[in-house]
Amino acid sequence: MSIATSPQAAPELTRKEQIRRWSIIALLSLGMIIAYVDRTNLSVALTLDEFNAFFGLTDKDRGNLLSAFFFSYAFLQIPAGWVVDKYGVKWPYAVSFLAWSVISAATAWATSIPMLFTLRFLLGVGESVVTPASMRWIRFHFAEKERGLAVGLYMTGTKIGPAIGAPIAAWLILAYGWRAMFVILGLGCLFWLIPWLLLVKNDDRSIEIAAQTTESKAAAVTFADMMRSPVIWGTIIGTFCYMYFVYFCMTWMPAYFVEARNLSLKSMGLYTFFSFGGMAAMAAFAGFAADRMIAKGGDPVKVRKGFTIAGFVAASTEVFGAMSDSVPVALFFAVFSLTGLGLATANYWALTQTLIPGGAIGRIVGIQNCAANLPGIVAPILTGWLKDATGSYNAPMQAIWFFLLLGIAAYVFLVKREYAPRHRVAPT
Repeated sequence: MSIATSPQAAPELTRKEQIRRWSIIALLSLGMIIAYVDRTNLSVALTLDEFNAFFGLTDKDRGNLLSAFFFSYAFLQIPAGWVVDKYGVKWPYAVSFLAWSVISAATAWATSIPMLFTLRFLLGVGESVVTPASMRWIRFHFAEKERGLAVGLYMTGTKIGPAIGAPIAAWLILAYGWRAMFVILGLGCLFWLIPWLLLVKNDDRSIEIAAQTTESKAAAVTFADMMRSPVIWGTIIGTFCYMYFVYFCMTWMPAYFVEARNLSLKSMGLYTFFSFGGMAAMAAFAGFAADRMIAKGGDPVKVRKGFTIAGFVAASTEVFGAMSDSVPVALFFAVFSLTGLGLATANYWALTQTLIPGGAIGRIVGIQNCAANLPGIVAPILTGWLKDATGSYNAPMQAIWFFLLLGIAAYVFLVKREYAPRHRVAPT
């Protein structure tokens, strides 16, 4: 009985193949940047009095609209994982990219709250394949000692997207208006499909089948076996808590900067950039550092778990800024806490791949990414409700602190090697 390892990167890969692998990582990261830009542009539009007045939006309406994307996106993660497990990564991703780009652009022609909600819901449908497909591709093209950096570079897209999305959307709104902003950001990124179709081979299914035939007497772990594992539930809880903070920052932080800290639209975009930009840099650094420690003989579970918990601890410092009356102190901890959370970004995803057997990796990533995006529903609605009930951002910020502490507990007590689901020995 042993924890399954994923296929190792072939040592005979040519330099050309190595360049192609890392180029695809860059492309996956760029795809995630585009996805996050398209899902955060509404947050910037919602800071505009003109936009809110046009649709007659209340705080509760704003929260509901910000969560609409995640009602479809979160609950489609497991089906999307099944799709990429069955059909591979290349073509499902291409079709979904085309769909969400067009849907995002169509927001420019919305004239009512129901239309806005429907378009955001459909955007979630279009983007649902992104993470299961990307993580599956990485799983079958990178070995354990390389995977932290590969995941870290890919996941920088989830931070660079909000980092550049807010200032770019703000600039486009100021220059051309909010309708033009949605069209430009939605349709302008379709050029991404050209290198995707040229570079990516539809080979992950064949790599998976080849790996399965070389495993000696290892019977597949069933879905039920996995769902009985404390590791899965610890990962679900920890992922939810990690992403609660991230989605608050994606959806309500622009409004928090403007309304609670009196920043201009331009300054709001700048501090949002620093917060998510710092997190992106830290994610890549932490993934690389963990890989080096593992390559030198470090235990993969202990190393990646240590980085994950350290990230949660650093993020919990946000409460100091939230409770301060000083604007510089608040802005410092807004940037520091989200940057610190980057210690966990690559490693908590890579830790899942270390502890969970391969085979159905798309579905496993789908489960984790479902947990990652449920807070996309909860955080905007709960924040809007708490702000409306209390008249300030204090209660919403305290809720973030609670979830971060819960995430620490989940990784400390549930995500352990001895709780991992294991291959059963197949009968001879």
